[in-house]
Amino acid sequence: MSTPHARLTAVAVHLPDHTLTTAELEDRLAEHNPGLTVPRGLVTRFSGVRRRHLAPPTELPSDLAVAAARKLWARSGADPGRVDLLLYAGVCLDVLEPATGHVVAAKLGLDCPVIDVRNACNGVCNAIEIADAFIASGAYRTVLVACGETCTKVMPWTIGGHQEYVDHAAAFTLSDAGAALLLEADAEPGVLVRRFVARSAAWRAATVPLAYGSGGTRTGGFVVDGVALAEGVGGIPGDTLRTVLADHGLTWDDLAAVCVHQAALPALWATCDHFGIPRDKVVVTIADHGNVAAATLPLQLARLTGTGRVRRGDLVALVGVASGVSVGLVVLRW
Repeated sequence: MSTPHARLTAVAVHLPDHTLTTAELEDRLAEHNPGLTVPRGLVTRFSGVRRRHLAPPTELPSDLAVAAARKLWARSGADPGRVDLLLYAGVCLDVLEPATGHVVAAKLGLDCPVIDVRNACNGVCNAIEIADAFIASGAYRTVLVACGETCTKVMPWTIGGHQEYVDHAAAFTLSDAGAALLLEADAEPGVLVRRFVARSAAWRAATVPLAYGSGGTRTGGFVVDGVALAEGVGGIPGDTLRTVLADHGLTWDDLAAVCVHQAALPALWATCDHFGIPRDKVVVTIADHGNVAAATLPLQLARLTGTGRVRRGDLVALVGVASGVSVGLVVLRW
Protein backbone atom coordinates (compact mmCIF):
# COMPACT_ATOMS: atom_id res chain seq x y z
CA MET A 1 0.00 0.00 0.00
CA SER A 2 1.39 3.40 -0.96
CA THR A 3 2.14 6.00 1.70
CA PRO A 4 -0.74 8.50 2.11
CA HIS A 5 -0.11 12.20 1.68
CA ALA A 6 -1.78 15.20 3.31
CA ARG A 7 -3.77 17.55 1.10
CA LEU A 8 -5.31 20.85 2.19
CA THR A 9 -8.87 20.60 0.91
CA ALA A 10 -10.65 23.55 2.53
CA VAL A 11 -9.98 26.79 4.41
CA ALA A 12 -12.34 29.28 6.03
CA VAL A 13 -12.02 32.38 8.19
CA HIS A 14 -14.46 34.11 10.52
CA LEU A 15 -14.07 37.86 11.04
CA PRO A 16 -16.23 39.57 13.70
CA ASP A 17 -18.61 42.13 12.20
CA HIS A 18 -17.69 44.90 14.64
CA THR A 19 -14.63 46.88 13.62
CA LEU A 20 -12.65 49.73 15.14
CA THR A 21 -10.70 52.18 13.01
CA THR A 22 -7.39 53.51 14.24
CA ALA A 23 -8.86 56.99 14.49
CA GLU A 24 -11.68 55.63 16.67
CA LEU A 25 -9.12 53.76 18.78
CA GLU A 26 -7.17 56.99 19.35
CA ASP A 27 -10.40 58.75 20.36
CA ARG A 28 -11.12 56.02 22.89
CA LEU A 29 -7.59 56.22 24.30
CA ALA A 30 -7.89 59.99 24.67
CA GLU A 31 -11.19 59.54 26.50
CA HIS A 32 -9.71 57.00 28.93
CA ASN A 33 -6.50 59.00 29.49
CA PRO A 34 -7.42 62.70 29.85
CA GLY A 35 -3.92 63.59 31.05
CA LEU A 36 -2.20 61.98 28.06
CA THR A 37 -1.72 63.58 24.68
CA VAL A 38 -2.37 60.65 22.36
CA PRO A 39 0.00 60.86 19.35
CA ARG A 40 -2.40 60.86 16.42
CA GLY A 41 -1.43 58.69 13.48
CA LEU A 42 1.45 56.91 15.23
CA VAL A 43 -0.12 53.45 15.02
CA THR A 44 -0.90 53.81 11.32
CA ARG A 45 2.54 55.20 10.51
CA PHE A 46 4.50 52.39 12.16
CA SER A 47 2.11 49.52 11.30
CA GLY A 48 -0.12 50.48 8.38
CA VAL A 49 -3.20 49.32 10.34
CA ARG A 50 -6.32 51.35 9.55
CA ARG A 51 -8.95 49.01 10.99
CA ARG A 52 -9.20 45.93 13.21
CA HIS A 53 -11.97 43.45 14.11
CA LEU A 54 -13.36 43.24 17.65
CA ALA A 55 -15.12 40.14 18.91
CA PRO A 56 -17.98 40.68 21.39
CA PRO A 57 -16.72 40.75 25.01
CA THR A 58 -18.50 37.48 25.76
CA GLU A 59 -16.92 35.54 22.87
CA LEU A 60 -13.98 33.25 23.61
CA PRO A 61 -11.23 32.06 21.25
CA SER A 62 -13.07 28.74 20.89
CA ASP A 63 -16.18 30.57 19.66
CA LEU A 64 -14.25 32.18 16.81
CA ALA A 65 -12.58 28.87 15.91
CA VAL A 66 -15.98 27.14 15.91
CA ALA A 67 -17.52 29.84 13.71
CA ALA A 68 -14.71 29.39 11.17
CA ALA A 69 -15.06 25.59 11.23
CA ARG A 70 -18.80 25.80 10.62
CA LYS A 71 -18.17 28.09 7.64
CA LEU A 72 -15.68 25.52 6.36
CA TRP A 73 -18.27 22.72 6.55
CA ALA A 74 -20.96 24.84 4.90
CA ARG A 75 -18.78 25.97 2.00
CA SER A 76 -16.90 22.73 1.33
CA GLY A 77 -19.64 20.20 2.00
CA ALA A 78 -17.11 18.12 3.97
CA ASP A 79 -18.45 15.71 6.59
CA PRO A 80 -17.50 16.77 10.15
CA GLY A 81 -17.94 13.17 11.25
CA ARG A 82 -14.83 12.18 9.28
CA VAL A 83 -12.50 14.34 11.41
CA ASP A 84 -10.31 12.00 13.45
CA LEU A 85 -7.93 14.63 14.92
CA LEU A 86 -8.35 18.28 15.86
CA LEU A 87 -5.30 20.53 16.22
CA TYR A 88 -6.01 23.84 17.96
CA ALA A 89 -3.31 26.28 16.87
CA GLY A 90 -4.32 29.67 18.27
CA VAL A 91 -2.21 32.05 20.32
CA CYS A 92 -5.27 32.78 22.48
CA LEU A 93 -6.76 30.21 24.84
CA ASP A 94 -10.07 29.78 26.62
CA VAL A 95 -8.35 28.29 29.68
CA LEU A 96 -4.86 27.23 30.69
CA GLU A 97 -6.18 23.73 31.31
CA PRO A 98 -7.54 21.68 29.62
CA ALA A 99 -6.46 22.09 26.01
CA THR A 100 -8.66 24.61 24.23
CA GLY A 101 -8.97 21.99 21.49
CA HIS A 102 -11.33 20.10 23.81
CA VAL A 103 -13.60 23.15 24.05
CA VAL A 104 -13.64 23.57 20.27
CA ALA A 105 -14.34 19.88 19.72
CA ALA A 106 -17.18 19.88 22.26
CA LYS A 107 -18.84 22.92 20.69
CA LEU A 108 -18.55 21.30 17.23
CA GLY A 109 -19.84 17.97 18.49
CA LEU A 110 -16.66 16.15 17.45
CA ASP A 111 -15.58 12.93 19.10
CA CYS A 112 -11.87 12.71 18.30
CA PRO A 113 -8.47 13.29 19.92
CA VAL A 114 -7.29 16.89 20.23
CA ILE A 115 -3.91 18.57 20.63
CA ASP A 116 -3.11 22.21 21.28
CA VAL A 117 -0.23 23.42 19.07
CA ARG A 118 1.23 26.73 20.22
CA ASN A 119 4.15 28.64 18.69
CA ALA A 120 2.99 32.25 18.71
CA CYS A 121 1.89 33.33 15.21
CA ASN A 122 3.43 30.20 13.63
CA GLY A 123 0.93 27.87 15.30
CA VAL A 124 -1.07 27.14 12.15
CA CYS A 125 2.07 26.47 10.07
CA ASN A 126 3.33 24.06 12.73
CA ALA A 127 -0.09 22.40 12.88
CA ILE A 128 0.04 21.79 9.12
CA GLU A 129 3.49 20.25 9.58
CA ILE A 130 2.17 17.96 12.33
CA ALA A 131 -0.96 17.03 10.36
CA ASP A 132 1.18 16.17 7.35
CA ALA A 133 3.39 13.89 9.46
CA PHE A 134 0.44 12.20 11.18
CA ILE A 135 -1.39 11.55 7.90
CA ALA A 136 1.78 10.22 6.24
CA SER A 137 2.25 7.83 9.18
CA GLY A 138 -1.27 6.48 8.75
CA ALA A 139 -2.28 7.51 12.27
CA TYR A 140 -5.06 9.83 11.02
CA ARG A 141 -6.74 10.52 7.70
CA THR A 142 -8.69 13.76 8.28
CA VAL A 143 -7.30 16.55 10.45
CA LEU A 144 -9.04 19.80 11.34
CA VAL A 145 -6.72 22.70 12.20
CA ALA A 146 -8.52 25.52 13.97
CA CYS A 147 -7.61 28.70 15.81
CA GLY A 148 -9.45 31.55 17.46
CA GLU A 149 -7.75 34.84 18.23
CA THR A 150 -9.21 37.38 20.64
CA CYS A 151 -6.00 39.41 20.67
CA THR A 152 -7.72 42.76 21.26
CA LYS A 153 -8.35 41.73 24.86
CA VAL A 154 -4.72 42.58 25.69
CA MET A 155 -5.08 46.20 24.50
CA PRO A 156 -4.29 48.51 27.45
CA TRP A 157 -6.88 51.27 27.61
CA THR A 158 -5.26 53.04 30.56
CA ILE A 159 -1.76 54.37 29.77
CA GLY A 160 0.71 55.60 32.38
CA GLY A 161 2.56 57.98 30.06
CA HIS A 162 4.01 58.55 26.62
CA GLN A 163 6.75 55.91 26.97
CA GLU A 164 4.24 53.30 28.11
CA TYR A 165 2.13 54.15 25.06
CA VAL A 166 5.15 53.55 22.80
CA ASP A 167 6.08 50.32 24.61
CA HIS A 168 2.57 48.93 24.14
CA ALA A 169 1.84 50.44 20.72
CA ALA A 170 2.03 47.04 19.01
CA ALA A 171 -1.01 45.94 21.02
CA PHE A 172 -3.11 48.50 19.15
CA THR A 173 -2.46 46.72 15.85
CA LEU A 174 -4.07 43.50 17.10
CA SER A 175 -7.34 42.13 15.79
CA ASP A 176 -9.74 39.22 16.35
CA ALA A 177 -10.49 36.31 13.99
CA GLY A 178 -11.10 32.59 13.72
CA ALA A 179 -9.69 30.21 11.12
CA ALA A 180 -10.14 26.59 10.11
CA LEU A 181 -8.28 24.35 7.65
CA LEU A 182 -9.04 20.77 6.64
CA LEU A 183 -6.24 18.36 5.67
CA GLU A 184 -7.13 14.95 4.27
CA ALA A 185 -5.27 11.86 3.13
CA ASP A 186 -4.69 11.80 -0.60
CA ALA A 187 -2.77 9.71 -3.12
CA GLU A 188 -0.83 12.77 -4.32
CA PRO A 189 1.37 15.02 -2.15
CA GLY A 190 -0.29 18.27 -1.11
CA VAL A 191 2.25 19.55 1.42
CA LEU A 192 5.40 19.80 -0.69
CA VAL A 193 7.73 21.75 1.63
CA ARG A 194 7.82 22.29 5.39
CA ARG A 195 10.83 23.81 7.11
CA PHE A 196 11.18 25.81 10.32
CA VAL A 197 14.10 27.62 11.94
CA ALA A 198 14.32 29.41 15.29
CA ARG A 199 16.53 31.92 17.05
CA SER A 200 15.24 31.42 20.57
CA ALA A 201 17.81 33.75 22.16
CA ALA A 202 15.54 36.58 20.91
CA TRP A 203 12.44 35.37 22.78
CA ARG A 204 12.27 38.52 24.93
CA ALA A 205 11.71 40.73 21.86
CA ALA A 206 7.93 40.21 21.84
CA THR A 207 6.05 38.91 24.87
CA VAL A 208 2.64 38.68 26.48
CA PRO A 209 3.70 38.03 30.08
CA LEU A 210 1.51 36.34 32.66
CA ALA A 211 0.87 38.28 35.85
CA TYR A 212 0.17 36.27 38.99
CA GLY A 213 -1.51 37.81 42.02
CA SER A 214 -4.48 37.82 44.37
CA GLY A 215 -6.75 38.53 41.42
CA GLY A 216 -5.70 35.32 39.68
CA THR A 217 -3.73 34.81 36.51
CA ARG A 218 -3.99 37.44 33.79
CA THR A 219 -1.98 38.63 30.82
CA GLY A 220 0.34 41.57 31.29
CA GLY A 221 -0.18 43.19 27.88
CA PHE A 222 1.72 42.87 24.62
CA VAL A 223 5.22 44.33 24.79
CA VAL A 224 7.43 44.48 21.70
CA ASP A 225 11.00 45.63 21.25
CA GLY A 226 10.87 46.27 17.51
CA VAL A 227 14.61 46.60 17.10
CA ALA A 228 15.35 43.34 18.92
CA LEU A 229 12.60 41.55 17.00
CA ALA A 230 13.96 42.77 13.65
CA GLU A 231 17.46 41.72 14.67
CA GLY A 232 16.19 38.27 15.65
CA VAL A 233 14.51 37.72 12.28
CA GLY A 234 17.46 39.35 10.49
CA GLY A 235 19.78 36.88 12.19
CA ILE A 236 18.31 34.14 10.00
CA PRO A 237 20.29 34.17 6.72
CA GLY A 238 18.39 35.80 3.88
CA ASP A 239 18.96 32.88 1.51
CA THR A 240 17.43 30.34 3.92
CA LEU A 241 14.01 30.09 2.28
CA ARG A 242 15.33 30.27 -1.29
CA THR A 243 17.71 27.42 -0.47
CA VAL A 244 14.86 25.31 0.90
CA LEU A 245 12.83 25.94 -2.24
CA ALA A 246 15.82 25.10 -4.45
CA ASP A 247 16.29 21.83 -2.59
CA HIS A 248 12.79 20.92 -3.79
CA GLY A 249 13.39 22.16 -7.33
CA LEU A 250 11.36 25.34 -6.83
CA THR A 251 11.77 29.12 -6.92
CA TRP A 252 9.46 31.92 -5.84
CA ASP A 253 8.41 32.25 -9.50
CA ASP A 254 6.84 28.77 -9.40
CA LEU A 255 4.32 29.93 -6.80
CA ALA A 256 0.97 31.51 -7.61
CA ALA A 257 1.16 33.53 -4.39
CA VAL A 258 3.05 33.82 -1.10
CA CYS A 259 1.23 34.36 2.20
CA VAL A 260 3.51 36.13 4.68
CA HIS A 261 2.68 36.83 8.32
CA GLN A 262 1.84 40.49 8.81
CA ALA A 263 2.34 42.24 12.16
CA ALA A 264 3.13 45.61 10.55
CA LEU A 265 3.33 46.78 6.94
CA PRO A 266 6.97 47.99 7.09
CA ALA A 267 7.96 44.71 8.76
CA LEU A 268 6.17 42.77 6.01
CA TRP A 269 8.17 44.47 3.26
CA ALA A 270 11.40 44.16 5.25
CA THR A 271 10.76 40.41 5.61
CA CYS A 272 10.07 40.07 1.89
CA ASP A 273 13.23 41.95 0.98
CA HIS A 274 15.35 39.99 3.47
CA PHE A 275 14.22 36.59 2.19
CA GLY A 276 13.92 37.61 -1.47
CA ILE A 277 10.14 37.16 -1.62
CA PRO A 278 8.71 39.04 -4.64
CA ARG A 279 6.36 41.73 -3.36
CA ASP A 280 3.90 41.17 -6.19
CA LYS A 281 3.31 37.61 -4.93
CA VAL A 282 2.00 38.89 -1.57
CA VAL A 283 -1.57 39.77 -0.58
CA VAL A 284 -1.75 42.57 2.04
CA THR A 285 -4.30 42.09 4.83
CA ILE A 286 -2.73 44.05 7.70
CA ALA A 287 -4.21 47.43 6.72
CA ASP A 288 -7.90 46.50 6.80
CA HIS A 289 -7.85 43.53 9.19
CA GLY A 290 -4.99 44.19 11.62
CA ASN A 291 -2.69 41.57 13.08
CA VAL A 292 -4.84 38.47 13.66
CA ALA A 293 -1.90 36.40 14.99
CA ALA A 294 -2.02 32.74 13.92
CA ALA A 295 -5.13 33.37 11.81
CA THR A 296 -3.14 35.70 9.51
CA LEU A 297 -1.92 33.12 6.99
CA PRO A 298 -5.30 31.31 6.72
CA LEU A 299 -6.93 34.73 6.20
CA GLN A 300 -4.64 35.43 3.26
CA LEU A 301 -5.10 31.93 1.84
CA ALA A 302 -8.89 32.24 2.09
CA ARG A 303 -8.73 35.58 0.28
CA LEU A 304 -6.53 34.14 -2.48
CA THR A 305 -8.65 31.04 -3.08
CA GLY A 306 -11.93 32.94 -2.71
CA THR A 307 -10.99 35.46 -5.41
CA GLY A 308 -9.56 32.85 -7.77
CA ARG A 309 -6.03 34.21 -7.59
CA VAL A 310 -5.03 30.74 -6.37
CA ARG A 311 -6.78 27.91 -8.20
CA ARG A 312 -6.82 24.16 -7.73
CA GLY A 313 -3.46 22.74 -8.70
CA ASP A 314 -1.56 25.99 -7.99
CA LEU A 315 1.35 26.16 -5.59
CA VAL A 316 1.15 28.62 -2.71
CA ALA A 317 3.64 29.28 0.08
CA LEU A 318 2.96 30.15 3.71
CA VAL A 319 5.79 32.09 5.31
CA GLY A 320 5.39 32.33 9.06
CA VAL A 321 7.26 34.88 11.17
CA ALA A 322 6.64 34.65 14.89
CA SER A 323 7.94 35.94 18.18
CA GLY A 324 10.25 33.46 19.75
CA VAL A 325 11.83 34.06 17.15
CA SER A 326 10.82 31.49 14.53
CA VAL A 327 10.41 31.51 10.76
CA GLY A 328 8.62 28.79 8.83
CA LEU A 329 8.03 27.89 5.19
CA VAL A 330 5.23 25.61 4.02
CA VAL A 331 4.49 25.09 0.33
CA LEU A 332 1.09 23.64 -0.55
CA ARG A 333 -0.45 22.44 -3.78
CA TRP A 334 -3.96 23.82 -3.62
